[in-house]
Amino acid sequence: MEYKNIVEFKVFGKHALFTDPLTKIGGEKCSYQIPTYEALKGIISSVYWKPTITWIIDKVRVMKQIKTQTRSAKPVVYSGGNSLSIYTYLTDVEYQVQAHFEFNERRIDMEQDRNENKHWYVAKRMIERGGRRDIFLGTRECQGYVEPIKFGVDEGQYDNLSELAFGLMFHGFDYPDEGEDGKLTARFWWAKMKNGIIEFPQPKECTISKLVRPMTAQLIQSIGLEEEGLLEGYEEQEARL
Repeated sequence: MEYKNIVEFKVFGKHALFTDPLTKIGGEKCSYQIPTYEALKGIISSVYWKPTITWIIDKVRVMKQIKTQTRSAKPVVYSGGNSLSIYTYLTDVEYQVQAHFEFNERRIDMEQDRNENKHWYVAKRMIERGGRRDIFLGTRECQGYVEPIKFGVDEGQYDNLSELAFGLMFHGFDYPDEGEDGKLTARFWWAKMKNGIIEFPQPKECTISKLVRPMTAQLIQSIGLEEEGLLEGYEEQEARL
C-alpha cells in the first residue's frame, strides 16, 4: 500500500545494539542481527515527532554486511560489588528506511494540529538537517546519523539473497496513548529478509503480544497552552524551521 506522507532516509554508525530482551538476564546484552521496528521508530521520532502523529515503519534495507563485536563492560551494581558483563554489538552498520505517519486518533486534544502537509514537510527538512535530537542506534552509547536518500538506490550487501529468516523477534511496544488504554504491551513477529529488504507488519497486524504492565496515558492538554499564548508562539517557531 502506498502512502502520501512517506519519508525515506539513510541511518548509519560505527556500532549498534538492538537488544534481544532474552539476553538481558544477568546483565549481558546481545544485539539482534537487524534493527527492530521499535528502534527505527525511535530514530525517526528523534528526527521529528509531535504527539499529533504516530510513526509507522514500512521497511528497512540492510546495506552492509552484518558483523558483530564483543566488548566487556562493568554495569552499575547498586547492591555493591563489581561484575563483568559481555556486550555484543553490530559494527559498521548502514540502513535505508522508509516510513510514514498517521494521526493519533486517541489524541483528541491535538485535533487542531492534524495538518498532513505541515508535518510531512517539517519531517523532510529535519531529515536534511540530521534530526532535531541525537540519533541512537538501539542504545545511547551507539551514536547514529541520518541523511535523506531515495530508498533502493546503491548496491546493498544482501540484494541477491532470496530469503533469510531471523526467527521470533521483538517488534515494538503498544503504549497506552497509541494502543489500548491502561496497558503497556510488547509485540513480537517472525522476521525475515528478502533480497536485503525487511518489510515490517503494522503494529495492529502483529498477532503475538505480551502484557508488560498496567499503564495509564498522561495526556498534555493543549488548551492550557493556548490560554497562555504559548501554543501560538511554538507554531510560529516551527513554521520558520
